[in-house]
Amino acid sequence: MFIHLVFRSETQSAEQALESGDNWQNRRVSNLSIQPLSPLDGRYRAAVSDLGIHLSEAGLNRARIHVEIEWLIHLANRDVLGLARPFTDEQIAKLRAVVANFGDDEVAELAKTEAVTQHDVKAVEYFVRERLTQIGRDDLLELAHFACTSEDINNLSYAITVRDAINQVWLPKVETLLSKLREMSANYAQVPMLSRTHGQPATPTTMGKELAVFIFRLERQVKAIRAQEYLGKFSGATGTFSAHVVAAPAVNWVAESEAFVTSLGLTWNPLTTQIESHDWQAEVYGSVSLFNRILHNLCTDVWTYISLNYFKQIPVAGATGSSTMPHKVNPIRFENAESNLELSNAILDSLANTLVTSRMQRDLTDSSSQRNIGLGLGHSVLALDNVTRGLGQLELSEGVLMADLLDNWEVLGEAIQTLIRVEVAAGRSNISNPYELLKELTRGKRVNGEDMVTFVNGLELQQEAKDRLMALKPQTYVGVAAELAKRVQR
Repeated sequence: MFIHLVFRSETQSAEQALESGDNWQNRRVSNLSIQPLSPLDGRYRAAVSDLGIHLSEAGLNRARIHVEIEWLIHLANRDVLGLARPFTDEQIAKLRAVVANFGDDEVAELAKTEAVTQHDVKAVEYFVRERLTQIGRDDLLELAHFACTSEDINNLSYAITVRDAINQVWLPKVETLLSKLREMSANYAQVPMLSRTHGQPATPTTMGKELAVFIFRLERQVKAIRAQEYLGKFSGATGTFSAHVVAAPAVNWVAESEAFVTSLGLTWNPLTTQIESHDWQAEVYGSVSLFNRILHNLCTDVWTYISLNYFKQIPVAGATGSSTMPHKVNPIRFENAESNLELSNAILDSLANTLVTSRMQRDLTDSSSQRNIGLGLGHSVLALDNVTRGLGQLELSEGVLMADLLDNWEVLGEAIQTLIRVEVAAGRSNISNPYELLKELTRGKRVNGEDMVTFVNGLELQQEAKDRLMALKPQTYVGVAAELAKRVQR
């Protein structure tokens, strides 16, 4: 997205500017021409540019041309209309090369045509007709855009571009992130750390297990996204094949529609109005949004671990942490990701809400909305890039984790009172109300290892149970956390 800056004549005086209603907002900005309005097209372009291949206006037009050309080939080479004038293999190769070689010159040509037609899909149709002429097939000109409404072309084009953007750009970024998280989870599977439920010291865990929780959550959403159907319709102005039947009543248009849509690698939708209902889009954007929210939660947790000094950030050579405090290394990757995940969800949630509703057989609310799909996915891709880079700049401070554990022996209270309950139930102890006993010892108090040993020695327990408790330390009270962390490894 770009903004065009307004210019004022060099010789125009301030008085003339005021008289003409000019003000500081539209005065000349020296030496600036058209500038990107969205940071995705400016500051962050390198991180998200691959999405533009699919979800830009040019990417959409390339997909439209692809659909139009494949429909031509389908009609002619299946002899749907009984014309007996198929394309040769060479002609098919030339037509498909138009899509493969689509570039800046073709974008300019389409723009020039659309300036006249004032209709983007009609410009595509004329573009395709010109290519038919170039390969010497003027006899098939009237098969270009045959029996199509614009939405027949558009819905298939969006399905193709969104599918390819997800599979070729977004998911590879996700897999890079998950690979990094799996590596960290494996490395830290046995590194104990103090948990902080409600922000308070709680039963210890391991850093690897905590990262594994996020991996498991994120992978569930990835599984749903990989299984996503991308639906398409190809049934005319109101989804009834009416013009098709009048033009060629002997043709099984329902079967031809299904065959064509599925040939594009899409799932055929048999029941629609003029538009494909876009429910699949709401599904995929909902899944991406949920993935974003889980990733946002990872960012806030990692940010907190950094603030607790559990993670040390590795300074990047030459980088500035704070403009005034030289000692700082700010967790900007995670903060940037949080912001971009929120922006992504604002757009994707809006799309999911808007696209599932269309008045009667058609309105155009979807047309404007869908042009922002790239923006929604772009902010998610940028966040993925930042989180992956941020994780790569972390070093676990195991000494800090251990010091935190050894400063909170009271977390063993859970283990002690739970073991006592078993001993009482088994008739090996007469201790009453073990929970209250441990609450009196630990709640709101700091106890150390010696305090715990003294307390356990004074309990009415068999020696085997006492020995088991006295051998327990905060750093060993992690249950099967290390084994759980292995569940996400491949």
